[in-house]
Parts: sequence; structure tokens; C-alpha cells
Amino acid sequence: MKQFVVALCLAAGLGSASAADEIEDAIAAGLEAYRAGDIAGAREELDYAATLLGQKKAAGLTAFLPPAFDGWTRSDGDASAAGAALFGGGLNASASYARGGESIEIQIMADNPMVATMGAMLGNPAMMASQGEVRRVGRQRYVVAPDGGVMALVGGRALVQLSGSAAREDKIAYFEAIDFAGLEAF
Repeated sequence: MKQFVVALCLAAGLGSASAADEIEDAIAAGLEAYRAGDIAGAREELDYAATLLGQKKAAGLTAFLPPAFDGWTRSDGDASAAGAALFGGGLNASASYARGGESIEIQIMADNPMVATMGAMLGNPAMMASQGEVRRVGRQRYVVAPDGGVMALVGGRALVQLSGSAAREDKIAYFEAIDFAGLEAF
């Protein structure tokens, strides 16, 4: 437990002052409860701090969604650590892009069991080919499905999916605008 407290304290020091206050408060309350022998209270506070840290990390995932191209508008979805709970936890960020009646939805999910399961399919070129046309941008492989949807596994831990009513070429252009090296290092 003591190592967990130290790790949370160090991680909290990496955030911004406004968000770190609530995180630091939860860590301090957890440490106080622990020192008082209230293990359940300490765990509750530290779980809360861990949740806040997860939300902060998920918000950082939004930075990898490309800006709207000329003539398009972008609406960000919720970036959360809990948003991917249906798929076993992890991080989730999304954005919708619109131009006239066309739309593109980009979703990035990271660090969850569903992504690990998809890794077997998207890490194997033969399996990818069974899903559609396999392409590359730089060293990043991706598949374009017959319906124009785009999907890729980035760094073995992030699943990127694009869908929507826009033309296939527009979806591919948005996909190729993602900072894959940054996402892999995230």
C-alpha cells in the first residue's frame, strides 16, 4: 500500500495545478486515513485519486485527434477513463467531424482488454487483409473496410477507428493526419 501511495504522489506532481489540487487532496486524505489505521478509507481515497489520474490521462488522448480540415467542424466527445468501462476499462477519446451532410467519427481506445483482443487480428497482416484493404502510412498499417471504415492498432495498445458517412478518401485523410508516433509513445 505504501508503494501505491508514493506512486500516486509522484504521478500527481506531474499534473496541472488546478487538477492536481483535487488529486493531491485525495492522496493526502488517503495517506491520513492509512496512518490512522483506516484501510478502507485510505483505499477509497486512493481509488478516487487513481480515477482522477485516469481521467487526466484520457484527456491527453484527445490531443491525438486531428484538427478539423478546412471546411469541416470538429466536436469533441467525452475523453474518459470510465468511458471504455463497457470494454473492460482503459482510456477513450473521440471526436466528430462534419461538413454539410457528411460526417466522420474518430474513436481512440487504449489500454483495455478489447484492444488486446483486437491486437491478434490487427497485428497479423493476413487477418487484416480478411477485413478489407490493407494500407500503410509511414510504418503504421491500417485496414480500410469495404464500407470505408478505417481501423488500426497503434503500438499494440491503442485502437483507432474511423466511421461515418463521408467519402472513403476523407476518412483516410483524417486517419493519416493522426500523430502515430506520439500516440504510440503516449
